[in-house]
Amino acid sequence: MNPPELAPAIGFSHAVAAGPGRTVYLGGQAALHPDGTVDPKSTLIEQFDLALANMVTTLTAAGASPEHLVTVTVFATDAEQYRADLKELGAIWRRHLGRHYPAMAFFEVKGLFDPAAQVELTGVAVVP
Repeated sequence: MNPPELAPAIGFSHAVAAGPGRTVYLGGQAALHPDGTVDPKSTLIEQFDLALANMVTTLTAAGASPEHLVTVTVFATDAEQYRADLKELGAIWRRHLGRHYPAMAFFEVKGLFDPAAQVELTGVAVVP
């Protein structure tokens, strides 16, 4: 839902009304490799790519798909870098999630649990 009275929603939705179904709450998904490490030399773009891949893997394991996402929250340690990388981040988003844009929020944070992490994603999906 994107009311015409609000600024255009580009790459997100202002609101999503979730229908009846099973709700899946996703824990924070960072750029963790299977061994539990984050590459300290990786860029924000590389970390966003892996974090989204991890989110899709988690959705699939829970019996959900990207189109079931109703909200995603992005936590990043450098808002300026995130804004500078938006074009590449958008391409990564579309590669993993298509053109499905749930309600979203972005927060710049001082740090994340893993000191090498630059971005972490959480979300909620509703599976009909």
